[in-house]
Amino acid sequence: MGKLVVSLDGVVIKEVQITKDKTSLGRRPYNDIVIDNLAVSGEHAVLQLVGNDVFIEDLNSTNGTYINGKAVKKQLLQHNDTVEIGKYKIKYLVEEGSDYEKTMIMRPGTPLPTAMSSAQGGMSVGGSSSVPQAAFGSTMGAATLGSGFGGLNTQSPASIKVLNGAAAGREVALTKVVTTVGKPGVQVASITKRPGGYVFAHVEGGARPTVNGNPVAGDPVHLKNGDVIELAGTQMQFVQA
Repeated sequence: MGKLVVSLDGVVIKEVQITKDKTSLGRRPYNDIVIDNLAVSGEHAVLQLVGNDVFIEDLNSTNGTYINGKAVKKQLLQHNDTVEIGKYKIKYLVEEGSDYEKTMIMRPGTPLPTAMSSAQGGMSVGGSSSVPQAAFGSTMGAATLGSGFGGLNTQSPASIKVLNGAAAGREVALTKVVTTVGKPGVQVASITKRPGGYVFAHVEGGARPTVNGNPVAGDPVHLKNGDVIELAGTQMQFVQA
């Protein structure tokens, strides 16, 4: 089964398993894959699943669709092909027999499991209507990355603890190499596990998230134990033993 790994400036944003006959991609919120960027057309491209093959077709977008640096109208995707749309890169991967990580929704008042299986790769911490919810989506395990990420397993365990709203007190372990946090389409950031520690970066949204009250600009911010992150109206504390 094929999947897409979406990244921006080298930071993985999300993974999408291709299971539908047609998967739409564009800036409009009704697309299956939403990329909120002005360089992306409202209805930019569509992926078509034909048997075990996946074709991508550009829908007469303004800035075009590129595969491995070459503009295309319609093309069969091959394993490891990189689709370029604006500043976003979408890598197509074929993983036979692999299970897609499911997202687990945590409602207010629901106890957080002490251990999460590999199938529960993502989490949304529900909030009340007055407090935006924080969405946690683990996107890539260390085993899928190259040797350039050596030494990741030596990092001390870390987690994010929600400080306000209906989900206050909930704690989410950062078990993956990249974890996305925020509200898709509003404000999204990522926490990446690197050999030198954990870094926090802005991914999507007009407003910048903050760390200890300081807006996160272009460069990722190295996180320290006790740092307070705020995005989409939710405050979270980075905790590392």
